[in-house]
Amino acid sequence: MKLQNKIAIVTGASQGIGLACAERLVREGARVMLVDIRPEGAQAAAALGEAARFFRADVGIKQEVDAMVQATLDAFGRIDILVNNAGVTHAADFLDLAEDDFDRVLRINLKSMFLCSQAVARDMVTRGEGCIINMSSVNAELTIPNQVPYVISKGGVNQLTRVASIALAQHGIRVNAIGPGTILTELAKKAVLGSPEARHTILSRTPLGRCGEPEEVASIAAFLASDDASYMTGQTLYADGGRLALNYTVPVKE
Repeated sequence: MKLQNKIAIVTGASQGIGLACAERLVREGARVMLVDIRPEGAQAAAALGEAARFFRADVGIKQEVDAMVQATLDAFGRIDILVNNAGVTHAADFLDLAEDDFDRVLRINLKSMFLCSQAVARDMVTRGEGCIINMSSVNAELTIPNQVPYVISKGGVNQLTRVASIALAQHGIRVNAIGPGTILTELAKKAVLGSPEARHTILSRTPLGRCGEPEEVASIAAFLASDDASYMTGQTLYADGGRLALNYTVPVKE
């Protein structure tokens, strides 16, 4: 097990990619604090046994982030790994997007990663090592016209990853990101896979001809958290079925 006795925090961990990451880290030997605003995270943590705990927090609020970090230190004694996964979408045309909705998405998707990274890194620097993994998206590079704050936030995540990796390198802390394409989560099913036409559009831009699974993203998180990635920092790894390399469309199997 590559992460034996490591301590991890995973945000947005009650379902989807976050839950898959928590499950994979536990299988690799880590003990994990699952963090989510949704109370269902408690059931997810219980299913993982003694290696997991749950803390309910809105990670876009500094006081709750600080409480999350303290709860993890109280439970496990230190923090080795942070997976910043919490995120939301909001669909609206550019001209109709409300300021409050723009602010909410940026707070949850981007500000939360800064707050969590800063708070966790303050513990990591005392030991001269640590790993932070931010969940980005292919939409840090591409765009969807009615997902304005989401794509802006993911572009910001890539830059946050780079600047944090440089700032924290002197402390032995590595910071990387994962940029998933369309992954079969509840969020994706609602946001971009809501109809046969939407599915066709996604697959026509995906050379591998299918959507990804949360477990496939979790395997990358486990790699980045391990010593196998010990010389990697400041990188975004795209698990996108080939989408970013494609400049046209491909046939879709119906």
